[in-house]
Amino acid sequence: MFNWAGLAGIIVFYIAILLVGLWAAWKRKKELQNAEEDTEELMLAGRNLGVFVGILTMTATWVGGGYINGSAEETYKAGLVWTQAPFGYSISLALGGIFFAHKMREEGYTTMLDPLQARLGRVMGGLLFIPALLGELFWSAAILGALGTTINVILHLDEYVDYGNTLSIALSAAIAVFYTLFGGLLSVAYTDVIQLICIFIGLWFSIPFAMTNEAFTTLDISENDWIGSVEPHYAGVWFDYAMLLICGGIPWQVYFQRVLSSKSPRRSQLLSYAAAGGCIFLAIPAVLIGAIAKGTKWEMTEYGRTPTGDDTRFVLPLVMQYLTPEWVAFIGLGAVSAAVMSSADSSVLSSSTMFSRNIYQQIFRPRASEREIIIVMKIAILVNATVACVIAINVPSIYGLFFLCSDLVFVILFPQLLCFLLTEHALFCRQFPVLGPGVRDPVPAAAVFSAH
Repeated sequence: MFNWAGLAGIIVFYIAILLVGLWAAWKRKKELQNAEEDTEELMLAGRNLGVFVGILTMTATWVGGGYINGSAEETYKAGLVWTQAPFGYSISLALGGIFFAHKMREEGYTTMLDPLQARLGRVMGGLLFIPALLGELFWSAAILGALGTTINVILHLDEYVDYGNTLSIALSAAIAVFYTLFGGLLSVAYTDVIQLICIFIGLWFSIPFAMTNEAFTTLDISENDWIGSVEPHYAGVWFDYAMLLICGGIPWQVYFQRVLSSKSPRRSQLLSYAAAGGCIFLAIPAVLIGAIAKGTKWEMTEYGRTPTGDDTRFVLPLVMQYLTPEWVAFIGLGAVSAAVMSSADSSVLSSSTMFSRNIYQQIFRPRASEREIIIVMKIAILVNATVACVIAINVPSIYGLFFLCSDLVFVILFPQLLCFLLTEHALFCRQFPVLGPGVRDPVPAAAVFSAH
């Protein structure tokens, strides 16, 4: 039976997100008044994000539909100890704040590739755009894939519409792209606020009803082992995954875009630390939903069987659909939908920002006008969103996309950013010999970045 209440939930939350995004775009245009639109305003919200909005949009760099769906999926399949994304990305935000945020904001960069191009040259630094782009696309695909599975499970869309999964993914991406084209980072930031509020209310509201369903047994780990364990011969694999998420969670333009949009270097660090705590806090309801699914006798529900194989990616929407009343599923589905759409826009905007600045402007058109760069950026937004949709439709595992995108940036981008940080420290020591081995004719750090 088609879930009309669920459809109403999607429509209500989609309209809310769209209106907030368009309002932010209107607000930005009004503040500009008759001034010509510039790239810094579109890419970095004029480097003027407030504390409250900044903290929430920084938290939303990781907490989205893919994050909550993936955390529930992995808790159900392998247990909490193997659900490493929440603590891994939280630590990465904290480390980013300690070691990278202050320096990047202090230098006034526009993207995370700027210092790498300054060090390596425009072309060699520009090549690093490839893993950065792939990482953002895989992340966007994970987010959109989470939405497709949620809508299909709750609405039974595939039973009534051909290619229902494709339709839901494409529609969500189209709405996100629409307001991002007009409002840039400011629209993305304000919709992130709505996203996190929806996640908090929607998921926590679902948990009591799911736990009181007659098919649910217990959270007692002696009867329902949702904690899991790490066998000694898998300890190395566990540690490798942890380092992948921690270090691979730093070199993301979607993170540095928030860092560089802050009013000051110190505030960029504050946003990173607050977001680290927000990541852990907002993962709790998703993990609990995975534990509830683990402790449910699914044969007693209308679903009729225990989720296995590819069905495990449906764990979160299955709990909402079959363990909660219809009106509760309405709220939960709206929360996931809003979260997904508001996260997808962040990732698409980030990859498009890097392309327009670090590839088009720095390599092909150094003398391009502001208007030309903005047009290229908007075209890139459309192209990147389309590619992310194709990946989301064809790749089954949400959590697998998490690891794939982190692996790319961990292996290729993180060493480059780390070397940048270490060489900056070396230049600092050369300028102040009392802090390190002195050498003659110290080279100012600013000279290195202006050399290219």
